[in-house]
Formats: sequence, C-alpha cells, structure tokens
Amino acid sequence: MLLIGVDLGTSAVKLLLMDEEGAIKNIVSREYPLYFPHPGWSEQNPQDWYAQAVEGIRELTKGFDKNEVKGIGFGGQMHGLVALDEHDQVIRPAILWNDGRTAKETDYLNQTIGQEKLSQYTANIAFAGFTAPKILWMKEHEPENFAKICKIMLPKDYLAYRLTGSFCTDVSDASGMLLMDVQHKCWSEEMLKICGITKEQLPQLYESFQVVGTLKPDIARELGLSDTVKVVAGAGDNAAAAVGTGTVGEGMCNISLGTSGTIFISSENFRVDGNNALHSFAHADGGYHLMGCMLSAASCNKWWMEEILKTSAYEQEQAGVDRLGQNRVFYLPYLMGERSPHNDPKARAMFIGMSMDTTREEMTQAVLEGVAFGLRDSLEVARSLNLSIQRTKICGGGAKSPLWKKIIANVMDLSVDVMESEEGPAMGGAMLAAVGCGVFDSVKDAAEKLVKVVDTVEPEADLTAKYQERYEKFRRIYPTVKELYSVF
Repeated sequence: MLLIGVDLGTSAVKLLLMDEEGAIKNIVSREYPLYFPHPGWSEQNPQDWYAQAVEGIRELTKGFDKNEVKGIGFGGQMHGLVALDEHDQVIRPAILWNDGRTAKETDYLNQTIGQEKLSQYTANIAFAGFTAPKILWMKEHEPENFAKICKIMLPKDYLAYRLTGSFCTDVSDASGMLLMDVQHKCWSEEMLKICGITKEQLPQLYESFQVVGTLKPDIARELGLSDTVKVVAGAGDNAAAAVGTGTVGEGMCNISLGTSGTIFISSENFRVDGNNALHSFAHADGGYHLMGCMLSAASCNKWWMEEILKTSAYEQEQAGVDRLGQNRVFYLPYLMGERSPHNDPKARAMFIGMSMDTTREEMTQAVLEGVAFGLRDSLEVARSLNLSIQRTKICGGGAKSPLWKKIIANVMDLSVDVMESEEGPAMGGAMLAAVGCGVFDSVKDAAEKLVKVVDTVEPEADLTAKYQERYEKFRRIYPTVKELYSVF
C-alpha cells in the first residue's frame, strides 16, 4: 500500500509518497507565486495550489504501481481565507496567514467584542492572521464580493474539495479560524453572528484522520489513480508536523526551530490559559493541543549571521561558544514583533548587557539563548496548567545545530529527542491517510510504530541551574522595556 502526504505551504506544495511501513519512497516539491498587492498584504491564487498539487501527484507517483495508492492526507498553511461563489469559482485571491491588513478588525474583536468573550466562544483571542478578521475586512472593504460568498474554506480544504467534492475541514485547522468552539469542536454561533455569516457557508467538521471522500472519477482518471483512493481531512501544518514527529497523546512536546518557532504541547483534555497567551486548538490525534508561536526563531540566527556578521559559516561561528550559562549578554528575539506569549506586534529585538570586553562569541550565544528563553516563556504558561512535560522532540533548520539543541535542553530542562526522519506536515498527512485507510487503529498507534528517535540530548543539572538564574533575569527585560516600543 502507498499513501500520499500533501503539505500545502506558503511558497510550495511538498508531496510525499510513503508505504505502510513508513518508508519514504519519493518526495516532490512544486512552487507557486506569492503576491503582495499592497504593503503588508499577502495573497495567493488557489488555482495555483491545485494545479501544482495535481502535477506534483503525477510526478510523485511516476514509476510506481499507481494501483497501490490507497490514501491521501494533508497538512496545510493555516488561517487563509478562501471564498467560493455559488458556481464554485474563487471570488478573490486567498488572503494568507501572514497578511497584515486586518489590524482594525483584530482590534474590534479584541477590544469591542472583548477578549473574555472571544475566549469563551472560541478558547482564543484574535490575531491579525486568523480567518475571522479577514472575513470582517472583506465585509467592510469588498461588500460585493462578500455578498457572493457561498463557501468559506481553508487552503488545504480547497484541494480536498477539488479532489473529492467534499466541502470539509478538520478541527485542528478550523481551530485557527476564530470561528470554532474548540472545546466542543463545533462552529460558534456567536462568532458566526459577529462575522455576518451562516453555518451553511462553512464546511463540515471532521477529525483529521477521518475519510471525507474518495477521488472524483474524472480526477482519478487525470491522475491515473483509482477512484477508490480515500482522502482524509488532514490537519493544519503545525498539527500535521506534530503527528510526523510523534507528538500525540498527553503531555508530549515538539519544538520547531524554523523561520518562526513553535512549542507544541499535546493533551488528551481541553485546556486554556487565563491570559490566552498560548493558542488552544484541537489536535489531529482526536485530542487537543496548546501552542506558543514565536515570529522569529531560526530567522534571528540567520539575521545575525548573514546580515550583521556577513557570513554563512554557521558551524564555525558557533564553534567558539564555550561559556554556556555564563553569558552576560541577553538578546530579545522580537525582530518582527512577538506572538506568544506577549501578543505585541510593536515589540522589537534588542541586545542588552554588552561591555567593552563583550566578544563576538557572546553575541552569537546570546541570539541562540534568546530564542530558547522566548520558547521557555510559552513552556512556563503550559506548565502553569499542570501539564507535566519531561521531554520534547525537536525539528526545523535550527535543530541541525548541536549547540542550539544543548542550549534548548538546559534552558527548558527537558530531554530533547532527535528523530530519524523529519519530513514535517507531509509525513503527518501521509500518516493520517494511513489511519484513515485502516493501516493503524489510531494516530497514536501510527506514531508509536513509525516515528523513531535516534538521539537524545539530556539536560545537565549544573548547567540547568545556571540557565534558571539567567532565565529569571531574561523574563524581567521585556516588561521593563515594553513601553519604549511605542516610540519607535
């Protein structure tokens, strides 16, 4: 049996072909354009997603027995607004997760409707990237287009609709729309009224591993696949990636050191923190998860190395760092503002603590430590909810650095597990398809059998104690300088 995982990203669609034993047979990536029609806007054409996904599936399965392909699953960029009219035509380009046009609508939701009510309705507060503010923007600025809306969906769900005809979404991705009652996994009647939409305009909700349909006969012929191929609902990219790293069940954790940084904590039970510092979403395994998202993680290191030091010799620069836990320099990792736990778009990065004898190595070390401290801010919120977290998986480009993994382990006081294979949301999508096709009884079962840990970085008691002292100082800096950001 062969299974396809589709990762619908912001710059490209990545497709993965996996057998039922978890062996990866082929990987294909196909890019599509990103449009910035105005400063701060970010859009894509959903037809580009579909065209490249179809061509990608053809390329992915070339040379393989296509009769063996039994299932397709998705991971996808979250929050994007895709709107179709009564003829199933895309009304306007999709407004993406990283689009910043909705500041007014976000303020309206958080200030006028109120964060307390939003949390009551959805378990979350409004962020500019979420879907609900985009709907309000469209209602205000494009009333003619708003009036045409027959279907509202998320990016990966557009692919599922084109492939199967099923108007569907999954609960993990829908959690980031600010339209769903996360605790009860249903659409929020109150939020629909606030946004001026109806339940009929929204897709049917599924768990990520549930089958939503099979390939339409004409699509199957076009792809050379059987029309019995099952398509599962899939998941938002972070939840799908968590499945791919085995972060499922109670108290499991995954840290991603990508351009942005996330700490993803799975839970069997619904939880929400009192300040909504973390996202409280449904998970792809049938449970829930908390997620802290830093807007700048590995991008901080890239900025420091390439823009400031003018070098691409990352390993060489880190080789001289040998005074862990003793650095006098601190770095706040807020190059693009910050999301979790501060929710402060005005926040900016800074170094503090330099003196005449500060070295290049100390500055490099401060950048790596600053990202780790920022992630710990979110971890502490999760710990305040009585979640017992002892270890974490780690993934993303930054996770290739042995030094950074050691810093993470000791700043967080967690055992850091490194996986044999890290293929992100595409792997998670294929695993969800395997569950939908009956290869595994549950997502947890699939993770236990397919995800293999090949190395673990353990925290060291003496170093953890030193970093505890450093963290207590770090956490005092942002509240002290917060008011200064408004003058920049």
